[in-house]
Amino acid sequence: MGRLLERLQETTTHLASRTEIRPRIGLILGSGLGELADQLDRAVAVDYGNIPHFPVSTVEGHAGMLVFGHLENQPVVAMQGRFHYYEGYSMQEVTYPVRVMKELGVETLIVTNACGGMNPAFKAGDLMIIRDHLNMTGANPLIGPNEPTLGPRFPDMSRAYTPELAEFAKATAASLGIEVQEGVYAGISGPNYLAAAELRMLRLLGGDAVGMSTVPEVIVASHAGLAVIGISCVTDMAIADELEPLTHEQVMEVAGRTKPKFISLVKAIVGGLPSLR
Repeated sequence: MGRLLERLQETTTHLASRTEIRPRIGLILGSGLGELADQLDRAVAVDYGNIPHFPVSTVEGHAGMLVFGHLENQPVVAMQGRFHYYEGYSMQEVTYPVRVMKELGVETLIVTNACGGMNPAFKAGDLMIIRDHLNMTGANPLIGPNEPTLGPRFPDMSRAYTPELAEFAKATAASLGIEVQEGVYAGISGPNYLAAAELRMLRLLGGDAVGMSTVPEVIVASHAGLAVIGISCVTDMAIADELEPLTHEQVMEVAGRTKPKFISLVKAIVGGLPSLR
């Protein structure tokens, strides 16, 4: 664990030398949504491959850049692409950027993703504010020795998605005329899309949407004491009795069509983000 602290110090020292921006808000931009980082003012982009101890994104649609800048006059740092457990990274590697964001001064994390909708009231193209999650990955990024300076040994997850910020995100969407859903995100390991029986199981357990990211990052963010807003883009309907073959290209296509309203919502949230401190 001491080595983790050393790595964090080396990473944050390197990034601080690349920019004078000290971000207050962190953005994790999921599949097809990285374009938002291109809209940052006074942006400084750092390739993941040039950041000490950072993994490298291998998924199509994930640019692999850490971008510092200002969005709606707020200092932010944005991940253009994330890391996934299914890429072969450990849970600690997947969530390392969240640790780095905390060390850089981030107080609030906005995490986005593309997902499959399991709630029959949803439709492809909907946005869902995440109220809670199911960790169905079979792993946890907090397994192993705990460093008390990073967070408690047994962190509480009852407010992992900050309720006040979820309400704020919902109200912000309403002010923009954007209809949003709310629900529980079921995080799986991937990389395969689920079988019908597995989808029935997750729906019975209370899942409204399913995806292959977000849950590990939010666990670590909560452990680190960050406030969190989670927003999913429903790119397809994953209803057990109505399943059709699905490809990553289809997911990206729907994410692209939904992008304008998604970007508008995230920008408005960033611009009006209340302080919880």
